[in-house]
Parts: sequence; C-alpha cells; structure tokens
Amino acid sequence: MTGTAHLPEGYEISTDPARIDAGRVHHWLSTDTYWALGRTRDKQDAAIEGSLNFGAYDTASGEQVAYARVVTDRATFAWLCDVYVDPSARGKGLGTALVAAVREELRPCGPKRVMLATHDAHGVYAKLGFRPLDRPDHYMALGLE
Repeated sequence: MTGTAHLPEGYEISTDPARIDAGRVHHWLSTDTYWALGRTRDKQDAAIEGSLNFGAYDTASGEQVAYARVVTDRATFAWLCDVYVDPSARGKGLGTALVAAVREELRPCGPKRVMLATHDAHGVYAKLGFRPLDRPDHYMALGLE
C-alpha cells in the first residue's frame, strides 16, 4: 500500500460530527490559512454540516488538535480540503495520519480518486500516494466569486 501512516501515540482520529469543535476549526481556518482567511463562521458551519469531517484529538485532554474535511457523495467523488494541524501538534506526523485516515475511510466507498488543491504541502500528500494530475487539461473550474 502506498503511504502508510502511523497515528502518533496520545492521539485518536474520529469522524463523529458531535466531536468537532466548530469554533476552534473556524478560528484555525479563518485566521491561519491562505485558502480560508476571513471565512465567516456561518460559512464554516455550513461547510462542516455538508461534509464528512475528521478530527484528531489529544487522548488525555480530549482537545481537538487537527481537522480535515471531505466533500463527497461516498460513491464517485471526493474532494479533500481544510486540512489543518494546530501548531502545538505539528511535526509529529499527525497530518499524514489524518490524511491516511481519510483515504482509508473513503477506499471502501469506491471513488476512483480523491482530489485536493495545495499551494505548499505537496510532499505531505505525495507520501500518501497523491500526485499531480495526469491530464490537467481535462479539468476546468467555474469561479463564482
């Protein structure tokens, strides 16, 4: 299997939507990312509500320390987005483990590919089997802003 990842000791990953700390996720994304800077809380809450969400948690405190969101129909399409690890938890392999958990959750659903966009984390995703598009000329985007 391409890119196995070990979950660091003292952490757990869950897809339980009740465990997501929406306020914390909003703060992280709206203040410390290039892709969601300034995103409103209402917009973030709507995104969480309409997505498959992954949280990584410190097992001792229960505090959420990382987040990833997948827009998917759980059959043919998946878009990985909003991957974020709190600065206090970085450098331990938690982000890689989180993305590996996303991959393993989606694998039995059968989508042919999981898409994502990144400006600066190609190496993290490449370790798990992501690669540049074979035919980027086949893809288009419609900007609505």
